[in-house]
Amino acid sequence: IHASIVARGLELDVTVVSTLVSMYGKCWSLEDARKVFNKMCWQNVVPWTAMISAYAQNGRSKDALELFGQMQQVGVKPDSITFVSLLSACVCPAFFTEGKVIHAGIVASELESDVFVENALINMYAKCGSVKD
Repeated sequence: IHASIVARGLELDVTVVSTLVSMYGKCWSLEDARKVFNKMCWQNVVPWTAMISAYAQNGRSKDALELFGQMQQVGVKPDSITFVSLLSACVCPAFFTEGKVIHAGIVASELESDVFVENALINMYAKCGSVKD
């Protein structure tokens, strides 16, 4: 698939690249996902979220959170899907503090009423054993 994308000159299309990053992530090939991600230079939330999600889905919470920090440093604003992916990286007590920081970012971004974000927050707090928060 990747070779076909390159052959057709689609490696500069943000949607195609993001889908390719997502595909590699779902196939547990994070190194390939990161190689594709590193070749892009767009200031677009979609590929950033795809890579964050790939890390989170593969249990690499620290990498997901570090990439989010880099995303913020370059000025890319997270959307609700970014926050859902980040919260999925914080579903264990070891990352509960980071999850609460993400929650604060959600409130600051006025995205706390998004149903997907709400569900991800409930999931994160429940899996961290803090339903009262």
